[in-house]
Amino acid sequence: MAQQKSFIKLEGRIGDLTFYKTQNGYQTREKGGVSASRIATDPKFQRTRENNAEFGRANAAAKRFRDALRAFIQLTSDAKMTNRLNSRMSRVVKADTVSDRGERQVLNENLGILNGFGFNSAASLSNTLFVKLESSIDRSTGAALVSIPALNPKVVIAKPEGATHYQFSAALASVNFHSEEAEFSFAMEESDVLPLADLGEALELAPTLAPETELPLFLAFGISFYQEVNGKHYPLNNGAYNALSIIKIDKG
Repeated sequence: MAQQKSFIKLEGRIGDLTFYKTQNGYQTREKGGVSASRIATDPKFQRTRENNAEFGRANAAAKRFRDALRAFIQLTSDAKMTNRLNSRMSRVVKADTVSDRGERQVLNENLGILNGFGFNSAASLSNTLFVKLESSIDRSTGAALVSIPALNPKVVIAKPEGATHYQFSAALASVNFHSEEAEFSFAMEESDVLPLADLGEALELAPTLAPETELPLFLAFGISFYQEVNGKHYPLNNGAYNALSIIKIDKG
C-alpha cells in the first residue's frame, strides 16, 4: 500500500489505482479482487457460483413480474422498489425445498411470499386506507373483484398534504416465470377521480383476463392522490404518496 506524501490530495480512482483518505493521511491501493475466470472455475468458489446463479434467477423473475405490472407500478414512485422486489423474489427462490442448491427455482407454490408486497415504501396501503377490502379471483372466468365499502375520506383515508382528490385502481396480472420468452397478461380498472371532501359510495373494480389460464394470478390494489387546479386533476408529487400493494395471489 502506497501513501501520498505530496501536497496533492486525491480521492477516487485513476485507472487501476484507488486514492482514499484515512486518519493517517491520503493513501493509494491497486485494484484487487478475484478474477471472473477464477470464480467460474475454481472449486473453492462453488458456493459463490451457486449463490450467483440463484441471485440472477431471482432478479430475472422479479423483472418479469415488474414488466407484467408496469402500468400499475408507474402510478407511484419509489427508487428502491426494484431492490426490494429482488430481495422478496430471492426469498421465493430460497423457499424451493426440491431443487439442489444453486438450482432452486421460482415455484408457483411459493409465490404467496409476494402477497402484501408494497410498491411504495413511503406509503403502505395499510397505513393509508383504513377500510376492509373484499377481494376475489375467479380463475374459471378470468375475473378478479375488489369491493370497497362506502366511506368517509376524512376518517378512513390518510391523505397527504395538498391532495384534493383520490382514485382507486385494481390490476390483475398472470405471469409465467418458467418460459424462456416473456409471457404475461395484464388488465387494470380504475374508479373515477373522487373528491376527498365528499362521502364515497361503495364501489367495485373488476379487472378481467382470459379465462382458464394455468398461470399464477396476482391481484393488486392501490389508491392515488391528485390536486385539483383550475378544474384539472394533477398527480400529487408524481405519485410519491400513492399506496399500491399485492392483495391476493392465486398460485394456479
